[in-house]
Amino acid sequence: MKHETKPVSPAAALAVLRPSACPGLVRVVPARDGGLCRIRLPGGVLSAARARALADAALTHASGVLELTNRANVQIRGVRTGEEAALSATLIGAGLGPAGIDAASPVERMCAADELRNVMLSPLAGLDPNAWCDTTEVAAALIDMMQREPRFAALSPKFALQLDGGECMAMLEHAHDIWLAALPHGATVRFAVGLVGCPTAQPIGMLAAEDVCASVRALLHAFLDLAGTDATRMRDVLAAHSLEALLQRAQQHGDFTLMHDDAALRTWHRAASPADLRLGAHALHADGRGYVGAQPALGRIDAHTLRALAALAEDSGNATLRVTPWQGVLLPDVRARTMPAALERLRALGLVVSRTDPLARLIACTGSTGCAKSRADTKADAQRLAALLPPGAEAHLTGCERSCAAAHRAPFTLLASAPDHYDLYQRDDTQSGFGQRFGRLVARNLTIEAAAPALAQRPRSAQDV
Repeated sequence: MKHETKPVSPAAALAVLRPSACPGLVRVVPARDGGLCRIRLPGGVLSAARARALADAALTHASGVLELTNRANVQIRGVRTGEEAALSATLIGAGLGPAGIDAASPVERMCAADELRNVMLSPLAGLDPNAWCDTTEVAAALIDMMQREPRFAALSPKFALQLDGGECMAMLEHAHDIWLAALPHGATVRFAVGLVGCPTAQPIGMLAAEDVCASVRALLHAFLDLAGTDATRMRDVLAAHSLEALLQRAQQHGDFTLMHDDAALRTWHRAASPADLRLGAHALHADGRGYVGAQPALGRIDAHTLRALAALAEDSGNATLRVTPWQGVLLPDVRARTMPAALERLRALGLVVSRTDPLARLIACTGSTGCAKSRADTKADAQRLAALLPPGAEAHLTGCERSCAAAHRAPFTLLASAPDHYDLYQRDDTQSGFGQRFGRLVARNLTIEAAAPALAQRPRSAQDV
């Protein structure tokens, strides 16, 4: 008797070939409000044309609701059952996939190429004239190197790199598996290198700019050599092996040219990134040309607003948007005389354009309307908290311990304990480790109304200077 073979869906194939719960371009994962598709944007750059294509795809194949993420990517929520493959093909056809990949490529190759684009840059990479270097070319070379190396498909979709060019605005609180920060060295630029941290941490050494790709390649191979079955992040390997063992293994994989210039590293310090630079109008050039920044309330945006942003980028800037790791958006290359009108159009679209707006100082995860793991409707609760938020206070609302909306430790975190109730944590920069990931427990089982007064006395944040 002949048995019919049922076709295997791309999602089912990926579950076997590359297990992960992390959404991606071709890995649409289930959520309470439908499928979730994550579109990675190298450097956060999104052209106006691709923004329109993204908005159209969200309306055609999903609910029309999108989210900006804390890694400067975009997510489409509410993907309808049976529409997953069509959505991925549409997005790839619009040029939102990895270079050299089309809809006819094997699904495992598409997935690996997509998920090897976790390289965070400043939203002003290539735009800030006072940065030490333009990191966009270095990032493109790193991504190309990783995608060409078949072994790197074994890296977790969460394995992440950061490149800091010394721009005036950069996310400096997200921990990365490998980070590199530009520092001047005479007439040239070198990169401080660190592991399991961010550019405010202590580097392990320096690299010449021309050695970055080969040395990162060697580090990635060394990581995979030493990683056990359950070790997906650099912190896992360094918990089981010494730093010296990792660096010695890297030496076995080609050119690994880490330099130790103690004087240069001892005097180098990455300056903080003022929070006010994320929103409003800011000049970058002597003629007043610069950018305008805004953010949708709590990182959520609808397809019609995304289309309007694309039109505004064409009318006022250089026809591109920059998504930021604060779940916001920048319009680059805006002329000084058009900045006030651009800001007014952003405000009319319902976007936040000033730090004085309470919603500029709140972070909230998807919440129980979209996530089965969440114990509360964090989006709705954050809107309630905004009306009560003390001036200058910042808070992060998370429905569970995973903390999907904030990769850094906020001044205050409200961790849901039940619907409408939260445990309140306060950041303590002297503590570290998962057990203190939110800081010090201040109070348990508070309502939003009870939690608001406790936020009046807040610790000073490095992002507020």
